[in-house]
Amino acid sequence: MTIAQDAARNTDAGVPKISTWLGLTILWFAGANLRITVLAVPPVLPLIHDELHLSEKLIGALSSVPVLLLAIAAVTGSLLTARLGARRALLVGLVLVAVAGAARGVGPSTSTLFTMTALMGLGVAIMQPVLPTLVRNWFPARIGLATAVYSNGLLVGEALSASLTIPYVLPLVNNDWAISFVFWSIPALQTAIAVVLLTPRERQIDTTAGRAWWPDFRDPRVWGAGLILGGAGAGYFTTNAFLPDFLHHHGQATFVSPALTALNLGQLPASFVILAFSSQLTGKRLPLVIGGVAMVISGIGMAMSTPGLLTSIWAGAMGFLTAFGLILSLALPALLAAPADVPRFSAGMFTIGYLITFFAPIAGGAAWDLTQNAAFAFAPPAVGGLILALGAIGLASVTRHS
Repeated sequence: MTIAQDAARNTDAGVPKISTWLGLTILWFAGANLRITVLAVPPVLPLIHDELHLSEKLIGALSSVPVLLLAIAAVTGSLLTARLGARRALLVGLVLVAVAGAARGVGPSTSTLFTMTALMGLGVAIMQPVLPTLVRNWFPARIGLATAVYSNGLLVGEALSASLTIPYVLPLVNNDWAISFVFWSIPALQTAIAVVLLTPRERQIDTTAGRAWWPDFRDPRVWGAGLILGGAGAGYFTTNAFLPDFLHHHGQATFVSPALTALNLGQLPASFVILAFSSQLTGKRLPLVIGGVAMVISGIGMAMSTPGLLTSIWAGAMGFLTAFGLILSLALPALLAAPADVPRFSAGMFTIGYLITFFAPIAGGAAWDLTQNAAFAFAPPAVGGLILALGAIGLASVTRHS
């Protein structure tokens, strides 16, 4: 029996239905709130640094805490989904993101900043396995499309807070970084209100049924999906981390902004490609293998090409390819797991994938320090492409959902 047939056989007839446009709209905004508050930090780091007198080590920790929470707290989302249902678990995540995200600047104090950042990261981590579950519940026959929609929201959310904070939001809030955090937390609260008012309630969850929530790390499919997600994350986060220093090191500081713009805006076309060809791409191994090999080439290209314009071109390619791998990986839980197992499958995939993502930039920095060669900072993106391709090859039973 194929994955598509098994998924169709296991469709939960008790899951409430939702209109297509409303469901996709809610998913898009929920996806955007996976990243809006997280990516609101980098633009205001200089202000935080000056006001709180943080060391560079603490600045790095502030940026990496949410990524680490995405890995170690994903199981919490699976547990809440099993106990409360996907809709209620989504509300918990959204409210936690909104409240903790806004409270990061209270004081302001270093302890509050880090505590609230960790709680905000917990909210995002809770939402991660919830969204594939809602995709499976609301759109069992259109998993690729629904995944591409909320992934597009995720990518747009990254771009919005990262690009609009300095030119528009900070002037609006009198250059107060703490209030800028409140501003970017409002969409999460608005989305939570929309979920309460507009989405159908789930049937009563039977908490006595012993629903499984802990990931089955013995399942090779969980590892295959996690490697795909981790390979894509390693490519994106490591490139984002080292592009500025790499170009500064080679005396090409004027290309920092174009390169980062190419990396981040290069992600958006990938979501539109998958939106247009979701049925041809989702759940297929070959596109992932090709994307992984292309990531290897792009990583080598960034490392070996003359720093400058070519670096921006390779960065744009890396942005496209990492988003391509990310989106296709996010569809896998709904394709590979039975409906009741989607949350814990997702949690296992996110735990594996984001642990790889967390350690990849550390490995890149260590390689640069060890060799005293800046090009080796881009070894993790190239290795990430290899990991992604091998993860896809290892998923022997991946098929498109009918």
